[in-house]
Amino acid sequence: MAKERIEKQMSESFIIGSLLAVTGGYFDAYTYISRGGVFANAQTGNIVLFGINLAHGDYIKMLSYMIPVIAFVLGIFTAEFIRQYEKKMHIHWRQVIIALEILAVVIVAFLPVSEKNMYTYNMSANVIISFVCSLQVQSFRRISGIVCATTMCTGNLRSGTDCLVQYQKTKDRKKLDEGLKYYSINLLFVLGAIISVFVTNAFGGISVIFCLVPLLTVFLLMFKKA
Repeated sequence: MAKERIEKQMSESFIIGSLLAVTGGYFDAYTYISRGGVFANAQTGNIVLFGINLAHGDYIKMLSYMIPVIAFVLGIFTAEFIRQYEKKMHIHWRQVIIALEILAVVIVAFLPVSEKNMYTYNMSANVIISFVCSLQVQSFRRISGIVCATTMCTGNLRSGTDCLVQYQKTKDRKKLDEGLKYYSINLLFVLGAIISVFVTNAFGGISVIFCLVPLLTVFLLMFKKA
């Protein structure tokens, strides 16, 4: 019963969704700026860039985009595997997901930035971040009563706009509130990306360590029972 309360009131709360959205935006800008122009979160861009490099015959660069996609898929499987054992855990299963993200951030922070035409370290960093971003998007899908993503924006933009259209038609205040929540999550994602630009440009590869602040906050907040 206690776990159900935590899940309803904390892991799906707007404050946790907000912190994760900032983290998601930060990750995406970080990998694009400092880890070879790869998107960690939404894999559509990586799939397109995979196709472009395949067409150009640049097979090494092609792999640098495809491997994060594979890591993302494996993350979905891992999240569901962890969830299967939630009744045997002493903490909320989503806290395990956040703990894995925290561990990943520490590892990536100490991976050197690859030199030109040497993709090993950057590829490793992108794989790790893509993996944990898929853990996050699979595990935190409901925020304050709406189904949304904290690591990408397209679905939120569609759903939020649809809610605003429905509000215009029906004047249902609930639809307006839901639409504003979707747009707020996207704005927080953008905020995370903006912060990432300044911090990453200043500190380089180690700047991902900044993500420990929101992730540790989320982990601790989930101990709250009410």
